[in-house]
Amino acid sequence: MSERAAAQISQWIYATLEGVTQAAAKLFLLGVALFAFVAAIDAQPALSLADADLRGAALFERSAVTGMVLVVVRGGETATLSYGETFPGSGRRPDANSLIRLCSLSKILASDLLVELVSEGRVALTDPLQRFAPPGIVVPDGAGARRITLLDLATHTSGLPREVGAYPAHTPHFTFPDQAFRWSWLAKQRPLTASGAAALYSNVGFDLLGDALASAAGKTYAQLLRERISQPLGLRDTTLTPSQEQCSRLLCGTRDEGPCVDTQASGASGGVYSTPADMTRLLQYQLHIPGSPAQPASALAVYLKPAQLKSVEGLNHAGNASGIGLGWIQLGDPASPSMVMEKTGGGAGFTTYIALIPARQTGIFFAVTDGRGGSHVNLYREANSLLAALAGVPPLPPAAHATTPARKRPRPVRRVSPPAG
Repeated sequence: MSERAAAQISQWIYATLEGVTQAAAKLFLLGVALFAFVAAIDAQPALSLADADLRGAALFERSAVTGMVLVVVRGGETATLSYGETFPGSGRRPDANSLIRLCSLSKILASDLLVELVSEGRVALTDPLQRFAPPGIVVPDGAGARRITLLDLATHTSGLPREVGAYPAHTPHFTFPDQAFRWSWLAKQRPLTASGAAALYSNVGFDLLGDALASAAGKTYAQLLRERISQPLGLRDTTLTPSQEQCSRLLCGTRDEGPCVDTQASGASGGVYSTPADMTRLLQYQLHIPGSPAQPASALAVYLKPAQLKSVEGLNHAGNASGIGLGWIQLGDPASPSMVMEKTGGGAGFTTYIALIPARQTGIFFAVTDGRGGSHVNLYREANSLLAALAGVPPLPPAAHATTPARKRPRPVRRVSPPAG
């Protein structure tokens, strides 16, 4: 090779390396800039509680509901915000002691009881439901002869339907079916899917779980709720058996939703009454706020991923589920600071929601009562956006299949309009 050719090759190599070095440097700088941008978003200033109140007021106006309460817990900060009226024409705002129906948020209290009894060795997540069945009742197996377990019930993967069937006309909310009826009904069923194979939201499944927990503890479910949750956490108005005085504080929407009554029949699935004051204490417990009792970590753990299941139905009201817990639903990437654990509810004229960003010790609860106006506001999505702003983290991406669930109310026909998930 001539000296001239060698020199040309050397120049080409140096030029190529310089180009590669420049490209690598550009990529490196782009990566640094992207990281800084993401970090800046992640570290955005958290919304003040005063601004949260303004956003709550705007949401209330757009949602056309009768009354609304919003509870915020963020570290050592708390706020109870309210809008509208206790009932149409009352001229009084809801307050921290207004009585509300938690509806399906009752399920996360049942899962808390499940975790407690597991920690004490009274039950195991893998225990078959048959172990707790009344004498003479045989729990049907799913496809493949796999037995229904307590974990299946708590994650909506038992294969059981949403409801037992027709809800008798003129029956007060959350008073049907009772324990005897649902176990008799269960013995005649054939699960819709193999247990553990698919997620199908089931209210009756959670009430059977409540029956199992009561049987394991040798108490009624109402006693379990009172002795293990309401009393230890100081939840004075969280109950299945409201007094006349408590019922006088129940928020009401525009429709007559029937009487305020004992709801032990559906205690684990939707019957619990509470107040914003009690929900503040519950959020502090769930978020491990110093000075409050701390919820066991297993209560907020994820036990199934949707990808593991053949199908998922009824769990995506607030967004696309990324994980399924014990009553709780996970939204978003679990490695992201924006990850949310949530539970939706609705029925008897109420829409309810609780959502946590554990990484930021931030949580919200809201309850609204039906109004006369029509509104297409997705309350759950709005609440998730508000929660992210309060936590100072990027919001979750828009949900592709977030829906507004149906609500349960007595009708003079023999069809069920079940409580929302």
